[in-house]
Amino acid sequence: MKILILGGDGYLGWPTAMYLAHKGHEVTVLDNLMKRRWEAIAGVTPLQHLPPYQDRVRLWNGHHADNAIDCRICDIAYNKRYFDEIFETFLPDSVVHYAEQPSAPFSHLSAAAGVETQQNNLLGTLNLLYTVMRHNPECHIVKLGTMGEYGTPNIDIEEGWLDVEHNGRRDRVLFPKRPGSIYHLSKVHDSANLEFAARVWKLRVTDLNQGIVYGTDTDETWLHPELYTSFHYDAIFGTVINRFIAQAAKDRPLTVYGSGGQIRGFLNIVDTLRCIELAVEHPADRGEFRVFNQFTEEFSIQELALRISKLFGARIEHLPNPRVESEDHHYKAKHTALPELGLEPNFLTDEVLGEMHKFVYKHRKNIDETVFKPDVLWRT
Repeated sequence: MKILILGGDGYLGWPTAMYLAHKGHEVTVLDNLMKRRWEAIAGVTPLQHLPPYQDRVRLWNGHHADNAIDCRICDIAYNKRYFDEIFETFLPDSVVHYAEQPSAPFSHLSAAAGVETQQNNLLGTLNLLYTVMRHNPECHIVKLGTMGEYGTPNIDIEEGWLDVEHNGRRDRVLFPKRPGSIYHLSKVHDSANLEFAARVWKLRVTDLNQGIVYGTDTDETWLHPELYTSFHYDAIFGTVINRFIAQAAKDRPLTVYGSGGQIRGFLNIVDTLRCIELAVEHPADRGEFRVFNQFTEEFSIQELALRISKLFGARIEHLPNPRVESEDHHYKAKHTALPELGLEPNFLTDEVLGEMHKFVYKHRKNIDETVFKPDVLWRT
């Protein structure tokens, strides 16, 4: 298949590009390189310095000429003309859309950061929808959403849709969403726009509501020392498991926000790649807005801290919660669609945590302990 990946320089975008190219698909990747600028604004860097985007692609192509990746630099939110040109020339069968500002804390860094998050994420997705409608309405859009769109409702979370009965009548509606950040709110707006495009313009759309991803390597990153993806451990772009592992590697306390009772869905990075592959191989029908909840396990933050503390001897420190979120809540989310398509989960075992710790410990001299602190407050 011909697959266009938007956001191909990112933590997930780069491994996805290599994975799908290695599988024999014809892959073109786009990125505007804004993530690297956002990192500079926040004053953080990945654990390992990343080679330039173009250098990583050249390295891959030099070793895998039969599975080469074409790379372009394009801002899909603000350069629609060039994006149209790339799309019309390539005419992909599927588009995998990662090209968004991915951090809830960054979106609360300042008013400017919040506005930029919404503008970048919404305008990019809207331009994608208009481009697909104009040039190839058969193209399947695979969009990376987030489980954070749902919030923490006091009812079980369905996969995108909810059957309701009201005053003796029944209907099927999008599951109510109560996001907890400006970033997650931008993803809710994305989902509304995607559903509209499927319902009214008859586009093919799969919205993947993804949980928190962990992991450092995939089969493709092992192929060469310079093909690794980014690993963030800071309080802005780092995920909670990454932060705990980095804190343990530096003999620092594991910083739990509030009580730690917050429950979230998690999945291994290799499962993310497989989920993308399954979605691409089994496209939505014309006019279908399909929602998959993309995670494999649920844990509370305190549960994770206790596991990592026990494994690596780190102590736990509870901090005042900088976020506005429930710390004691019901959480039961359905996630059956992807396993039904063939996903075989890789679970968060002690062995997996051990491998992550080994990787981070090897590079512990690069860890900046000052970025562990959650300086961004939701109410300011």
